Amino acid sequence: MLALVPARAQTAFEVVPFSSDRWKVEGEYKLEDYRNAQSLYLPQGGKALLPDAQFLNGIIEFDIAFSQERGFKGLRFRAQDDTNYEEFYFRSHQSGNPDAMQYTPVFNGVAAWQLYYGENHSTAYSYKDNEWMHIKLAVQDQRMEVFIDNMEVPVLYVYDLKMKAESGPLGLYSMGSVRFANFKYQPTDSYTFTSKARAFPRLAVGTINNWEVSNAFAEEAIAQQPQLKQDFIDQLKWQKLESEFTGITNLARVAQLAEGKNTVIAKVKITSDKKQLKKLEFGYSDVARVYCNNTILYEGQRVFRSRDYRYLGTIGYFDSIYLPLEKGENEIYMIVTENFGGWGIMARMEDSEGVALK
Repeated sequence: MLALVPARAQTAFEVVPFSSDRWKVEGEYKLEDYRNAQSLYLPQGGKALLPDAQFLNGIIEFDIAFSQERGFKGLRFRAQDDTNYEEFYFRSHQSGNPDAMQYTPVFNGVAAWQLYYGENHSTAYSYKDNEWMHIKLAVQDQRMEVFIDNMEVPVLYVYDLKMKAESGPLGLYSMGSVRFANFKYQPTDSYTFTSKARAFPRLAVGTINNWEVSNAFAEEAIAQQPQLKQDFIDQLKWQKLESEFTGITNLARVAQLAEGKNTVIAKVKITSDKKQLKKLEFGYSDVARVYCNNTILYEGQRVFRSRDYRYLGTIGYFDSIYLPLEKGENEIYMIVTENFGGWGIMARMEDSEGVALK
């Protein structure tokens, strides 16, 4: 007789002391008493991984204490490997500022906070200095709520986790010193959100939401080229990639960043009913060159801290050019180089009358 397998019900919390051999700690660390709690101290670059957790949906809780010196410390979950996972972290030096805490996916080793900021990704909070704060993350499918201490309303609501919902290990990490205590997690599919579900807005007419993206290559291969060489284009390999509901296309979803290979081409074909100029609004991270029919129209950069020490290089529709379209089919190439913080593009036609995107 076959038994029916019910949907996973709520289970008890799994408490995992930092003295447990379930933790795999990388780098220096110290187990110590701190402010009446048995804690794990991680200095710069420390990691503590829980590879057998296989967390998909549920609740994760822990206590954290850090100073307000510059640093980043937080949690990784649903890890598929060492370079693909969801990440939530605290910017200890940004206490009280709109980006005090951050959610970002990590695709192929590229964290993307320059693409994902503001609502759904980051928010303000004033941290206690070197005192325990209790953190609760509730994750269900593509949504997440974050609570601190005794909050009834989450400090951050993420309504669009970017990675596919697949179970994977948990991990803690630090860039800058931090202490963790009282770690536990509870697998469950029955968490009830306090935040309302959000309907995603439709893309604006004229938004380019389908690209072909090349394999990665060295930026030097196309530097100082007012005309792209067709033989170079022809030897590249291409993958199709759709934009997200915001219009942002995260190139790291398909591109592998490696030493000496930091640049890709994203291309789209535009068919025009006549010879005309059409305005294209666009954004990118971090360096971009835009070509129309193999001729360069734009070159610029939005590298983190390249303009002043406060410059973040976040993406948005901050630039525009006029495309000299020929009657018939035109090829648009956006060549994008990643430096740090996100590898992405977004683009839209201000007026799409008389043109078709392919």
